[in-house]
Amino acid sequence: MSKIGIGIIGTGFGQIIHIPALQIHPDTEVVAVYHRDRSKAQQVADKFGIAHACDRIADLLAIPEVDAVTISTPPSFHYEQAKAAIEARKHVLIEKPVTMNAQEAIALYRLAEQNQVITATDFEFRCVPQWQYLKHLLDHKHIGKKRLINIEWLVQGRANPQRVWNWYSQKSYGGGALGAIGSHAFDYVRWLFGDIKSLCGQLSTGITERPDANGVMRPVDADDTCNILLELADGTPCNISLSTVTYRGRGHWVTVYGENGTLVLGSSNQADYVHGFSLRQGKLDRTEMEIVAIPSTYDFPQTYSDGRLAPVLAICDRWVKAIQSGQSMTPSLHEGAWSQVLMDLTQESHQQRKWVDVPKFI
Repeated sequence: MSKIGIGIIGTGFGQIIHIPALQIHPDTEVVAVYHRDRSKAQQVADKFGIAHACDRIADLLAIPEVDAVTISTPPSFHYEQAKAAIEARKHVLIEKPVTMNAQEAIALYRLAEQNQVITATDFEFRCVPQWQYLKHLLDHKHIGKKRLINIEWLVQGRANPQRVWNWYSQKSYGGGALGAIGSHAFDYVRWLFGDIKSLCGQLSTGITERPDANGVMRPVDADDTCNILLELADGTPCNISLSTVTYRGRGHWVTVYGENGTLVLGSSNQADYVHGFSLRQGKLDRTEMEIVAIPSTYDFPQTYSDGRLAPVLAICDRWVKAIQSGQSMTPSLHEGAWSQVLMDLTQESHQQRKWVDVPKFI
């Protein structure tokens, strides 16, 4: 079987994670890279030994060897780039948030269905061993009926007000904590706990200006802190607290309180949002939380110094197998669109200062 030819659209995360992952995978070959600046595209191509460097999306999509693309540009570019790829019948792996709004995300999902294009959304927590085993325990009613879910994702990545102003600081480009980490949270809440009935969101911007590359102070209008209340379809309440500007923040923790005990999945690692997770449980007859051993069957085949690489490689592997079989995969643009729907509703709730119901969009 010949290798699947991949075109890389976006050279930030694309260069750090997508290219290495797809050069590791035995069934893929990175054959082209896009950057709007041709010289930068060529630099990346030379660095990784990639045959084609392009400064136009159309040129990349026209290369016969390109069977599929990954998209990791700022969110404001995703819709047009993904639409062009899908219309060219190229399979698509896209970063989150998948688009700027739910209408765009749903349109892409439906277009991909019409064109029989295999899509993937990079919700990599679904592939992390500790998260997968938590899913297993929940599915097998390990702590019985859920009473309360509490999610804290409090990190300091953007806590320094001198960190440079860029697209992430601008709402019009899809920047902000809700898109960066809230998109993940909405996806794994649905994956772990089921559908969401209603929500109430409050967004804020703690750092309202940052210096640009020239040292000029520029306004920040993208959120950096989000507080979200959810009511799940089964009635379970879920509290979500997210921030990217919390010095010495607690890290990333998911606590599930049930009728027969408590499960706590968490990591205090501020430098790597994948490495460092442990799973603990608390029972009525125990005085302290106990570490839950993760069966070796859940282990990655290999881990890397950058914790993101192994789970992204696992997502890529699902995508590759789906392309080879012609069968859809999870998480796809369907899950990406659902996450976008929930983010839009959070914005709506914040603006209207009220609870909003979650509709069925498909």
